[in-house]
Amino acid sequence: GGEAAVSDITFRVEPGETIGIIGGTGAGKTTLVNLIPRFYDAVSGTVSLFGHDVKEYSFRELRNMVSVMPQKAQLFAGTIRSNLLMGVPEAAEQEIEEALAISQAKEFVDEKDGRLDAYVEQGGRNLSGGQKQRLTLARALLKKAPVLIMDDSASALDFATDARLRQAIKEMKHKPTVFIVAQRASSLMHADKIIVLDDGKVAGMGDHASLLQECDIYREIYETQFKKEA
Repeated sequence: GGEAAVSDITFRVEPGETIGIIGGTGAGKTTLVNLIPRFYDAVSGTVSLFGHDVKEYSFRELRNMVSVMPQKAQLFAGTIRSNLLMGVPEAAEQEIEEALAISQAKEFVDEKDGRLDAYVEQGGRNLSGGQKQRLTLARALLKKAPVLIMDDSASALDFATDARLRQAIKEMKHKPTVFIVAQRASSLMHADKIIVLDDGKVAGMGDHASLLQECDIYREIYETQFKKEA
């Protein structure tokens, strides 16, 4: 009922590109990416996917094209396997192992009694925040959708794991178009294009190097997180 959460935003993404989205709390980052799978619709303007307005697709078609790792990692009572297979119940064992490796979850899964058959409590209460995020990402990756949305999906990961994750996603065979919403500049500084949001509007758009030169908000975020060298 208030003002628009995001407005006056225009950009084009090529297949296989990685797009970073950064900005302060309440800047509209999650709102922007949630328009792609139609978790809600734009009240004006058009959101197009593969040359067609997203409203032209059935919800089933659209959700099959987009895989989302939400801000809050959500797991359910069962096993690691049952959680991973929720979206793709027919996935082969090799595909599961590949998703675990890319998401950086394989190492801790290997240490669990029963591995894929290890018990998961409701909400993943018996797992750490980073473990839950990695399993939720593995589930999203298993779908092999052409568009992958990672909404602040590395917030509970240390910098080294986050870096390995980004590299592994970059080397994926089927090369999805990736949207990375992040608070940390390090999580998206290697993206093909970075969109800087401020109060629902674009404050800057470009790669890391150009934004450091031209966008005060991006430069401030970066220098706050990477102490400015004397």
